[in-house]
Amino acid sequence: MIGGLIVVLVLTLLAFRLPVGESLKMLADGAFGDKFAISRTAVKACPLLLTGLGMVVAWRSGMYNIGGEGQFIVGGVFGAAAAKFLAFGPHPAPAWVSTTLILLSCCIGGAFWAWLAGWLYVRRGVAVVISTILLNFVALQFLGYCVSGPLQQSKMQVPLTETLPDAVMLPKLSRQMDVHLGTMLPLIAAVAVFIYLYRTRPGFCLRLVGENPNAARASRIDASRYQLQGMMVSGALCGLAGGIEYVGIAGQLGTDFSQQWGFLGIPVALLGALHPLACVGSSVFFGALFAGSENLARFTSAGATLVYIIQAVAVLGYVGIKAYSDRRVAVEAG
Repeated sequence: MIGGLIVVLVLTLLAFRLPVGESLKMLADGAFGDKFAISRTAVKACPLLLTGLGMVVAWRSGMYNIGGEGQFIVGGVFGAAAAKFLAFGPHPAPAWVSTTLILLSCCIGGAFWAWLAGWLYVRRGVAVVISTILLNFVALQFLGYCVSGPLQQSKMQVPLTETLPDAVMLPKLSRQMDVHLGTMLPLIAAVAVFIYLYRTRPGFCLRLVGENPNAARASRIDASRYQLQGMMVSGALCGLAGGIEYVGIAGQLGTDFSQQWGFLGIPVALLGALHPLACVGSSVFFGALFAGSENLARFTSAGATLVYIIQAVAVLGYVGIKAYSDRRVAVEAG
């Protein structure tokens, strides 16, 4: 899969009439050229992997969650609400307690937002694709309301929350780099999701529901229960991505908190073949593209849009190849 992505990358560079060798070198230097480049890649890959894992769990349960962006945002808002009481209240909690509870609140926020879409599906038959897309827009408006209202900083000059104290932020490995302790959490999450999906009975039931809900019901498995469970786990992972971005990098929320990480998790999951461990490789690849394209953008205006084009082409290629292979299987079976 990575080899195919590199081929797509080379073809995209040719389409932009960029020198392939020199452009690839700039991308590699920007992504892995030194410790600062590696730090940028790790930080970019972090939310990509978590939102990608969220898509894996939901899609494996047959719930085509397109709302990772909204769950990412609401997770951040829940975290900021928790921080207002834990870090800025009259009796601030210890820093490590605040950090832990803020991240937990982010998971709860994302899970709740995904549960709404899941409930609408299992109780009212509303298509998950539609509800999650629409809930993304609601989440954006909710973010704007919170940072301009109940969560706005005390100065009330701009729509921003209070800046988290340094002690509450996730510790950085170096003051000169953005990489922090939270970049390890997505790797732990990938292993945990793998064990859950492939080594536990609930994970097997969830995958069975996603593959064939009728067979699951015939086996007396409550399909609705596992579909809701898949959505909530998916939302919690996306919310955790928002929390790590908030507590690890941003330190405060504004109307620009959303960086499209929820949407970008979809190609990460698809190109990882909806497998949690394979998503580690696809997230690092796209994280490296983001970091490397920043370096390439200094020399050509095409660098800033390169990564999005590659993602689009790669996803379209994946969908086309899968459709072709499924058709061949159907013909051979028929």
